[in-house]
Amino acid sequence: MFKRILVPTDGSEPSEKALRRAIDLAERFEGRIVLVHVYSGAVPLITPAIDTLTPPPIPSPTAAAVAAKLREDAQKMGEKILAEAEQTVKDRGLRAKTVLREGDAVREIVAVAKGEKVDLIVMGHRGMSKLKEILLGGVSEGVAHKAPCAVLIVK
Repeated sequence: MFKRILVPTDGSEPSEKALRRAIDLAERFEGRIVLVHVYSGAVPLITPAIDTLTPPPIPSPTAAAVAAKLREDAQKMGEKILAEAEQTVKDRGLRAKTVLREGDAVREIVAVAKGEKVDLIVMGHRGMSKLKEILLGGVSEGVAHKAPCAVLIVK
């Protein structure tokens, strides 16, 4: 029934709970786990207040270097998170594939689900406040609406 199970992971407790549930399902259905971590390469820009006397900011080589370093650090952290999750899967005697992506979490998770032809996505629920969820939308909610397969959200 669930031969290929996608588990988005960010190293948080909710994603670890989801991974444990996915492992249980994979054992029951002799399935395979696909782990995905999505990191953001976007760097928030802090700009001074604009007034008529302040010239527009000029991008500096230092800002580009800082952005590159932040992206590199996020990628390394993603690799570490995936390696730990993969080890958890292997410790239970299952096979796992890891996928590291940069970009919008919802878009990338759905793209991996389509590309890997998964039967089920098992993911954690972040527990955002209702107001934040309404204003920003949750990743789990976005994936549930756009996924090409069943989605199990673990609380």
